[in-house]
Amino acid sequence: MSKVRVLVGTRKGVFTLSSDGSRKVWEVSGPHFGGWEIYHLKGSPADPNRLYASQSSDWFGQVIHRSDDGGQSWTPVGNQFSYDGVPGTHQWYDGTQHPWEFTRVWYLEPSPDDPDTIYAGVEDAALFRSSDGGHSWQELSGLREVKGHLWQPGAGGMCLHSILLDPGDPQRIYTAISAAGAFRTDNGGESWRPINNGLRSDYELPDAAAEVGHCVHSIAMHPSRPQVLFMQKHWDVMRSDDAGESWYEVSGDLPSDFGFPIAVHAHEPETIYVVPIKSDSEHYPPEGRLRVYRSRTGGNEWEALTHGLPQSNCYLNILRSAMAVDSLDPCGVYFGTTGGQVYASADSGDHWEAIVRDLPPVLSVEVQVLP
Repeated sequence: MSKVRVLVGTRKGVFTLSSDGSRKVWEVSGPHFGGWEIYHLKGSPADPNRLYASQSSDWFGQVIHRSDDGGQSWTPVGNQFSYDGVPGTHQWYDGTQHPWEFTRVWYLEPSPDDPDTIYAGVEDAALFRSSDGGHSWQELSGLREVKGHLWQPGAGGMCLHSILLDPGDPQRIYTAISAAGAFRTDNGGESWRPINNGLRSDYELPDAAAEVGHCVHSIAMHPSRPQVLFMQKHWDVMRSDDAGESWYEVSGDLPSDFGFPIAVHAHEPETIYVVPIKSDSEHYPPEGRLRVYRSRTGGNEWEALTHGLPQSNCYLNILRSAMAVDSLDPCGVYFGTTGGQVYASADSGDHWEAIVRDLPPVLSVEVQVLP
């Protein structure tokens, strides 16, 4: 029987939750890096034992750690990020050279084919790639050339928080930045262009034709249909059927179209999940009821999933990287909260249970299915 490992990054360390394929009984391991902020950790699809973690603290700064034994032990790997081939520096938008002290690595995306190749999205927004298991990093600097001087930070900072690799075209990569928008490269990162046509940000961005400046919270796709993208924006849930060339709204009958994560069912490309939050100033569920919403039609028609979730006096949040699905059948869905709970559903969202409680605030959730 397959095994499931849930990788949880929190404000105070890493926790791993393990179960067999039934997903009924869970073993909790952690904290690893106790006391350290772990913004994201993810396993390599090419090697189930290879994990990467983004670790940061106000005292020690940013460090990338790597595990080659499934998280039993960790080794710090190179945290030397090179901008335009110049180690440790960042070419600021006014053309002057300053030491680069970025705040953190927000997101890690390992290659599906090579455990030593991994991408990192950082704050201030930039995209890096390592081809040697994280020892050295080079910026894909063409991204910042796409009107980078017009990018502005969202409330959480100017972060590159989403990286999608097209499984059918290794030269195509999607990214999303708060608050700049979504971008795509078709030549492996050498050049980029914005893919924000159809997005509306009336309050923050009065110019409806603006190419950049939209506050995108997260993007997702199903690997079988990489040309179909789903987006949770600052306001609005959006969909693109043409690799980001154009977007249209699919918020439909949601109680709020504001939220952070969005995820796609492992086996049903038209089934998507969001967690609505009341507003950009009130980061908690509408009416204090924690509800995951599922659309089986790719948007517009949504159903509330509540069985096992608190339906009164619930005032926590679910952050952009804190939702994931597994590849089992039926598909498992997982999310973590700022209240320290990790919820799991082993039946595509119909029923939920808290598989662990009272962790530090959860920043990221990823899932591995192991042989």
